[in-house]
Amino acid sequence: MRPSEELLRALVDRVSGHVLRPPATTDPVIRYATPATIADAFAASVGLSFAANEAAHSDDALVAATDEVFRWSVHTSHPSFVNQNFAGPDPIGVLGDWIGAALNTTGATYEVAPVFTLMERAVLDKLASLAGFPSPAGDADPPAGMFCPGGSVGLLFALQLARYRLDPDIIDRGSDGRPVAVFVSESGHYSTKKAAVLLGLGLDAVVTVPTDADGAMRPDALAAEIATASAAGRRPLAVIATAGTTVTCAFDPLVAIAEICADDDIWLHVDGAYGGSALFSPTQRRRLDGLERADSFVWDLHKMMGMTQQCSVLLVREPSRLEPCFATRADYLFQPDKRNAELDPGDRTFQCGRRVDVMKLWLTWKAHGDAGFAARVDHAIEVADHVRARIAASDGHFAPVVAGDFTNICLLWVPPELRPLTLGDLDDHTRSRLHALGPRVKIRMQDEGTALMGVQPVHGINCFRLLFMNPRVERADADSLLDLIDRYATREWVS
Repeated sequence: MRPSEELLRALVDRVSGHVLRPPATTDPVIRYATPATIADAFAASVGLSFAANEAAHSDDALVAATDEVFRWSVHTSHPSFVNQNFAGPDPIGVLGDWIGAALNTTGATYEVAPVFTLMERAVLDKLASLAGFPSPAGDADPPAGMFCPGGSVGLLFALQLARYRLDPDIIDRGSDGRPVAVFVSESGHYSTKKAAVLLGLGLDAVVTVPTDADGAMRPDALAAEIATASAAGRRPLAVIATAGTTVTCAFDPLVAIAEICADDDIWLHVDGAYGGSALFSPTQRRRLDGLERADSFVWDLHKMMGMTQQCSVLLVREPSRLEPCFATRADYLFQPDKRNAELDPGDRTFQCGRRVDVMKLWLTWKAHGDAGFAARVDHAIEVADHVRARIAASDGHFAPVVAGDFTNICLLWVPPELRPLTLGDLDDHTRSRLHALGPRVKIRMQDEGTALMGVQPVHGINCFRLLFMNPRVERADADSLLDLIDRYATREWVS
């Protein structure tokens, strides 16, 4: 049974209204509720759960249920949402995603996705040029990588590419059982461990490399860990460098790391899921100097660039490695004698059916241009710099836990009796109280719907983590966030 046109129009109105008129500062960023409360709210319309024989519901009930979705969801477009390294979507990106969904095809072959196949090639090659990777010599050459469902999956694919280069026979024979080592910093993403488990390498294969005080990998420590692993009989498989760590947004020194990898012929993968978007800004791309020497690079455009979840790419410096690593040549899809067979991307990746995530990125990029993308990145850093200046001028009211100079702020609210704060001078009792303060403040903010920000242990103490991604967030909004922290922390400290 087809849905009524009235129902579709009502739902479209609600979605477009939310995108075009997202919640303002005076609106709650979240109406925090228990699971039972949310379930009760839906019970008045269609219910969250399903009956053994679920009946079709009326238009009015479905619209009411949709209203409850908006009512109880977190509003990531809100100026006081600084909780994650993503934020509300770009409206053009939402529409691009909608177009892709409406056409409902898959990105496996040119035959079923001719426009999207060409879009992918264009976008991947443009992103690769920003990364400093070589451009394909001709239209028949494979594009510079692939779209994939998130940075963690991109890392998984990159490690398989590294294994194939180290041991080409692994495709037919499987692993020969010789132990390998994968090197990632102490601040690197946890997906390295998950990928090691899924690939059968084991957690013992993951070697964590010490970092400096800001969270960036130390090249001297990397060289020492490689030597230690090699002496113990483990073959170095890959180094995972990070361009923008999750917590402090540290950038590993890629030039020095690339030198070490070149000396030992180790695959260098750069996790730029977060910080890769610095490449869009002429003033910020220096942070990824040396990236052009990496073998692979993962980049989440749904983070800083406001694409809808998810929009990730894996770029490969030598795209010719993709097909021999992943292809199985299923003859019901990838016939060599059909038209434009050389353009089919499906056998150059693990996935077959997949979303056409390129549409939203292509459309948004065309709408804003290179300058617009650069401005988005620069604005985020400008707001973060403003907060850093406010902290420095706060007479000890706030203290940075890690200074940072990108979009992340990790700070402590300092009680009056501890100003100026010296963490090393705190006794255990005071340190414990200060450590417990952040979660209590966050809970109070959630309960009142005033803000949603991260609380994260850094150097052994919980700090407030503010991530500036949303171009709607201005300096005044950032000032309001600091005022909220001060107000709630003052109340909680004396209670």
